Amino acid sequence: MLRFLTAGESHGPSLTVIVEGLPSGLPITEEAISDQLARRRLGYGRGPRMRFERDVLRLTGGIRHGRTLGSPVSIEVLNSEWPKWEVEMSAAPGTPSDKLTTPRPGHADLVGMQKYAFDDARDVLERASARETAARVVVGALARALLAHIGVQVVSHVVRIGTVASPPDRRPGPDDLDQVDESEVRCYDQATALAMIDEIKAAAKEGDSLGGIVEVVAYGVPVGLGSHVHWDRKLDGLIAGALMSIQAVKAVEIGDGIAQASQRGSVAHDAIALDGDFARGGGFIRRSDHAGGLEGGMTSGSPVIAKVAMKPLSTLNRPVLETVDVATGESTVSFKERTDVTAVPALGVVAEAMLSIVLANEAMRKFGGDSVEEFVRNHDSYLANIGSTASAARPH
Repeated sequence: MLRFLTAGESHGPSLTVIVEGLPSGLPITEEAISDQLARRRLGYGRGPRMRFERDVLRLTGGIRHGRTLGSPVSIEVLNSEWPKWEVEMSAAPGTPSDKLTTPRPGHADLVGMQKYAFDDARDVLERASARETAARVVVGALARALLAHIGVQVVSHVVRIGTVASPPDRRPGPDDLDQVDESEVRCYDQATALAMIDEIKAAAKEGDSLGGIVEVVAYGVPVGLGSHVHWDRKLDGLIAGALMSIQAVKAVEIGDGIAQASQRGSVAHDAIALDGDFARGGGFIRRSDHAGGLEGGMTSGSPVIAKVAMKPLSTLNRPVLETVDVATGESTVSFKERTDVTAVPALGVVAEAMLSIVLANEAMRKFGGDSVEEFVRNHDSYLANIGSTASAARPH
């Protein structure tokens, strides 16, 4: 089983991640992980923090000479701004210089203060911050490296920012990730991307924020990951839970799930056909992929597709959200931290990471293996035994 744990605060000295369950022999380089972290920093509408901070990595365990050892992998993402926060975020006994007592609506601030008996919102917001997703992207880079050995590729693209949405028939293929990343808003449709930038500019002028939707797609996923036999083994539930755990995400849709709720069964489902001669081992394919590559909690061999909806950020450049000062009980407006107008383009990179982690975990559960070589051999044997391969990418 592949599992991970992150630790650290947004303005602390570093984020630390420990990953357990990776097989030995998986090629890993600092550059490959850094490339994924750099992608997380992309996107029109990001705030100045993205220009100031740099993700400096330190690989501290489980990797030797560029390959995993089969032992837990430990990686630190160092905070280049730590010197500015060393006093305020010190682990040594002391008192904060300026307590934050005006919690932001829509953030973890107030509930966290109530739950953990804090009188300073910073004790909550530092861990609740989306900065933590940098650690998840590190794990996602490891998971992607493992999935690549069995031909799985994960891509994402922005399909909505604010009121601007891309055409539903525009979906990148497995080799189009670089093209998506060339867009300032990571939108695959160029005309829509320009309209999204205008939407962001308008919100920025008013000191407001925007949410949106990204679509994440996994191509080449083999048949049979997940299970129908227990509620907590159903892969669509695991994927939805992982994506919902991303900061500021409020909804997840698998395939065409929302549209299917208003359709008749005769049109909602994916017809099954043969790909080739059955007598000669032709595999099964789906004529469409309305189910998002998942049937009965298991992968069908079609691309796995999920849409992830992010709410507008709760920190605004023009503080207007009503709140209460928890120290005085007086009505006021929420405090302002350095913020983005939107983080939807970055959401896609984090969603790729979380989907990769879930799929890599289920692939390890299904195929096992203490080494990458054994893992791949088990995968190939399984597919040969059932006479099938993962379906080719067929955008619908």
